Amino acid sequence: MDVKKKEKQLETKVVHEGYHSEEMLGSLAAPLFQTSTFTFDSAEQGERRFAREEDGFVYSRLGNPTVQLLEERIAALEGGERGLAFSSGMAAVSAVLISLTKANDHILCSSGLYGCTYGLLSMLKDKYHINHDFSEMNCEEEVLACLRPETTCIYIETPINPTMKLIDLQMVATVAKRYHIPVVVDNTFSSPYIQRPLEFGCDVVVHSATKYIGGHGDVIGGLVVGRSSFLDGVAMTTQKDIGGVLSPFDAWLLLRGLKTLPIRLDRHSDNAEKIVEKLGTHPRISTIYYPGDREHPNFAIYQKQMKRGAGVISFELVGDKYDVQQFLNNLEFLKIAVSLGDAETLIQHPSTMTHAVVPEAERDMMGITEQLIRLSVGLEAWQDIWEDLEQALNKLDDK
Repeated sequence: MDVKKKEKQLETKVVHEGYHSEEMLGSLAAPLFQTSTFTFDSAEQGERRFAREEDGFVYSRLGNPTVQLLEERIAALEGGERGLAFSSGMAAVSAVLISLTKANDHILCSSGLYGCTYGLLSMLKDKYHINHDFSEMNCEEEVLACLRPETTCIYIETPINPTMKLIDLQMVATVAKRYHIPVVVDNTFSSPYIQRPLEFGCDVVVHSATKYIGGHGDVIGGLVVGRSSFLDGVAMTTQKDIGGVLSPFDAWLLLRGLKTLPIRLDRHSDNAEKIVEKLGTHPRISTIYYPGDREHPNFAIYQKQMKRGAGVISFELVGDKYDVQQFLNNLEFLKIAVSLGDAETLIQHPSTMTHAVVPEAERDMMGITEQLIRLSVGLEAWQDIWEDLEQALNKLDDK
């Protein structure tokens, strides 16, 4: 009698998925295939591989064993059929959007986006008349009202960078399926440990793997997961011809980072919950935005689709831009930097940094005020993180 093999838990998959001992020559750690090209046993074999009549590697822009292992692992973690690795998160985002659109098409977006994604959309509009609109996506009626006959995809961040607003993925996917419109979700702020959009009916997941997946601030990369029918085409056209592929060494670093993803995300989340609690007691903080906070306006969505709150908190300071910059300059060991998901706690000012490219009127619409600060809580002792934040806040009162 055939017994169905039990699927492993995510915490096991991040360590083992895609590893085949015979292919790795028995190496416990994934081997680094640091090569640009691969040799053929014969001219006929080369012909067969270029004709795609035989499996095998040809050239690392078209495929590499180390990169392929990463792609298989992220696909398993997100619950997708195939993964693709790119040289950056923006290479991943641009490959997906270019593949899903043509001139005069329309993209419906969540009410806020990463600054460079906004810049990409502006370029697509200026050069190719690919238009876009923003929607709060609070309900089916709002989504329906923004769809056009030429809408070819819906692009969502949730949590939205940097306001931490949440979008109900199942609700959006339900509407999109009526019109056969693919839903693309940037899952960078959550990682597959916290949230898996494909389980809620979405079609494509993108990551800046630089963030939580890498986790150590030492690699730039992007990942995409979805159906093979879509990503096979992306691999053989947009990725191959534009060339934003991930290097083998960067794939090796990301594989190493993935092994500790669940442990790190739990620590990030634990620390963030403590910092949210402390921020709420300080008179210089007016508003806090954190998905796991029961006071968050989208807490019901959080309970539905997220496992933990992860490590990013946004909050508004009582004061003006000068006060925000003084607060940042008052910090003693916390780092002013624009990334997130690293072992180090990082803090930045979105309106003058990550989202400076977004026009002021659009930033206001997105809720990105001059008082808004984004904090990526690291793996340090939460007491030390709070002590530095608190002394920097208190110095504002002493001026």
